[in-house]
Amino acid sequence: MAGKSERKKIRLAQEITHGVMSLLNYGAESVSVAFEEVDSEDWAGRFYRPDIQGKWDTLYKKPEYTV
Repeated sequence: MAGKSERKKIRLAQEITHGVMSLLNYGAESVSVAFEEVDSEDWAGRFYRPDIQGKWDTLYKKPEYTV
């Protein structure tokens, strides 16, 4: 989330936590959220190919772009 403020990252982590709690009936103590900033030139090799393209059938929300 390069370029996003700490405030936005905190808010997104809170929203993700709230979603997990309300949909899965877990307590906040069971949820962890982390963000890892990645340079755009590293995105395809480090994440897109292995974690998105390589696990396509496991994605519940697929990206609407290709690399």
